[in-house]
Amino acid sequence: MKRVVVKIGSNILANAKEGLNTKRISSIARDIIEVSTLGYEVVVVSSGAIAAGMKKLGLREKPRDIKLKQAVAAVGQSSLMWAYEKSFGEHGKKVAQVLLTREDFSDRNRYINSKNTLTTLLSYGVIPVINENDTVATDEIKFGDNDHLASLVACLIEAERLIILSDVDGLYTEDPGHSSYARMIESVEEITPEIEARAKGTGSVVGTGGMYSKLLAAKRALKHGITVHIISGRKEGLLPALLSGKHSGTIFKTKGGKLPLRKGWIAYSTRAKGSITIDDGAVQAIIQRGKSLLPSGIISVKGNFITGDAVYCLDGKGTRIAKGLTNYSFSEIEKIMGKKSAEIEKILGYKYSDEIIHRDNLVLI
Repeated sequence: MKRVVVKIGSNILANAKEGLNTKRISSIARDIIEVSTLGYEVVVVSSGAIAAGMKKLGLREKPRDIKLKQAVAAVGQSSLMWAYEKSFGEHGKKVAQVLLTREDFSDRNRYINSKNTLTTLLSYGVIPVINENDTVATDEIKFGDNDHLASLVACLIEAERLIILSDVDGLYTEDPGHSSYARMIESVEEITPEIEARAKGTGSVVGTGGMYSKLLAAKRALKHGITVHIISGRKEGLLPALLSGKHSGTIFKTKGGKLPLRKGWIAYSTRAKGSITIDDGAVQAIIQRGKSLLPSGIISVKGNFITGDAVYCLDGKGTRIAKGLTNYSFSEIEKIMGKKSAEIEKILGYKYSDEIIHRDNLVLI
């Protein structure tokens, strides 16, 4: 079975005044049911809990206070899931609620467990409906927006495509709401800095993402060989038509290669706990020769990390060149940086490895 992740934004499903748009949810459910008949396993990443909760609590502005935001999400999540349960149930399809936090991706065991849960649900013909666990998430463990979450989920389940249902038809050269010269970009071969600069903007009253967050999500997915689409979420029938071969919106094409799954996890799912600045020789060894990071190439170290944590490798200018899982803690590296591997045991009294970060646990960024 081919797998596809469908991300649905708050603007598609709800607004602060009216709450959930149950008719639109029913329409999307019908489209997803049709997609499943085309031979696809579908995972839904859905926003809308906070918007639904705002309506139920009589709030007109998205709360900024973290405690109130969490409470609003708790109130709205049950309504959101009931709407999905009812809409899919009318077609004899079961859904499952899956709430995730950033730590479910950063921790390797939780990452694998999440993958196993989702693939098991799919094997039973159940459609997982995923959202961030806003009720418990704090700023330190939040994804930031569901575009980010959707890209991580697509990588997690090794999806073939990530389809983002947006309140605009796709990526434009300019903001179509403010310029009559804006035109649709139907195909993107490479997400350049110029394209990113054009897309930067703010989120909506009920949502957190904008076009820029969608481009960042696309970049992550493309690295894993996942084709990405941005299409309108307001028009019925576009989703099954797209997967039947009819073009719509903007397609972001892969270039063929993709990161190995473990290195993809290190690059995009782990949260860096610190950084290691390395000299020019180490930079060349890592980038040009694919070597491991040795203590002799380390200039300085920052952070509060332990063995097994992810850290960034920086060049002398502070530019991130790689990310990896360290074999030594911050305090240990402070003692052995600049030294040869043969001196590690003499300095520390023990030695875990000759390498600070082994090349198998190191990925260029």
